[in-house]
Amino acid sequence: MTENPVTIRMGEGGEAVGVSFWARVGGRPTFERLVRQFYVGVAADPVLRPMYPEDDLEGAIQRLTGFLEQYWGGPGTYSEQRGHPRLRMRHNPFKVNPDARDRWLLHMRAAVDTLALSPLDDATLWDYLDRAAHAMVNTFDE
Repeated sequence: MTENPVTIRMGEGGEAVGVSFWARVGGRPTFERLVRQFYVGVAADPVLRPMYPEDDLEGAIQRLTGFLEQYWGGPGTYSEQRGHPRLRMRHNPFKVNPDARDRWLLHMRAAVDTLALSPLDDATLWDYLDRAAHAMVNTFDE
């Protein structure tokens, strides 16, 4: 059976219709665990850490958690609070080169591995994260 990554919502930013990926993998606790573990790696990374406000990793954790929750069929709180995600625009001020992308993926892969998802759910989540990371590259300068 093929996984359907499309989430049908009751309206723009509304609740998902049917069982969403977000609900199936454990909802907010799963995504918050993922993101908090990811930021453990980011906090120690000399390339990625300077891209985040010095005193606001918690804000970054909440924003990424909210975005991922909404993307995967959870509450639409991210868009309610921040508007359309506009990922490329929001990342444009930062130098996201292949090295930064690969570091991001390294820390995210380690975080995904802590979730112990089913093989299908792991592959579904990782496919999105990998594609999103590649899409954020905005320079090939070192």
